[in-house]
Amino acid sequence: MSYNLLKGKKGIIFGALNDLSIAWKVAERAVEEGAVITLSNTPVAVRMGEVQALSDKISAEVIPADATSVEDLEEVFSKSVEILGGKVDFVLHSIGMSPNVRKKHTYDNLDYGLLSKTLDISAVSFHKMLQTAKKLDAIAEYGSVVALTYVAAQRTFFGYNDMADAKSLLESIARSFGYIYGREKSVRINTISQSPTITTAGSGIKGMDNLMDFSDKMSPLGNASADDCANYCMMMFSDLTRKVTMQNLYHDGGFSSMGMSLRAMNQYSKGMEEYTDENGKIIYG
Repeated sequence: MSYNLLKGKKGIIFGALNDLSIAWKVAERAVEEGAVITLSNTPVAVRMGEVQALSDKISAEVIPADATSVEDLEEVFSKSVEILGGKVDFVLHSIGMSPNVRKKHTYDNLDYGLLSKTLDISAVSFHKMLQTAKKLDAIAEYGSVVALTYVAAQRTFFGYNDMADAKSLLESIARSFGYIYGREKSVRINTISQSPTITTAGSGIKGMDNLMDFSDKMSPLGNASADDCANYCMMMFSDLTRKVTMQNLYHDGGFSSMGMSLRAMNQYSKGMEEYTDENGKIIYG
């Protein structure tokens, strides 16, 4: 269902690869809500992925770019302003990759050259994106920039590796840049801490299936899907959140506030009988 939340707005979506991508879902929803957008991903991702299919579906031009390259980012913002007919109102940063994870290096045996790449791709690219947009004055007043993060920035999760460091840096950039961009240009910057979600990048994390099951059992509302995240992004891009900035917003079904849930604890129990009343109803309290 469309609410016309983004009617007349213009945006750039970074990171759509295929229909598993959160960025893909966000792009589709943004257009449904009345926005016109451009899409950007690395030239390799554009060639190897399915971005052109999305481009055709929602009539959004694809601008290939390496988000770690300031020169490429200048091209994305300049061309987007030209194509869309004015400054953009929203930007999504959905970019993350760890060569150490891909090569199965454990956290206590990192390749530091690869760590630099992880941080550059997954976090510093966000700073480069914001700095480039600000210098070009490419984002409209009260525009909204959102980056996707994960609770591993605050807590240790087995297998998440140096991506946790990248997400911590990403969230710090949102706060530090959010202050300056907010004061000078009234642009708001936030991060959304999403439930573990099956994406092409997420599938590379060791034990992802078990992590998702654990998170789902811990969360009172269960895991938030990619579609759920896209809906949340619509609110963050809309005028309904004009005064929200520098926040790390948890979108995880309540996982981040939980210590132990009955469903998770029951993993270690022989049955649910001890948690039911005389009528067989489960007592969650």
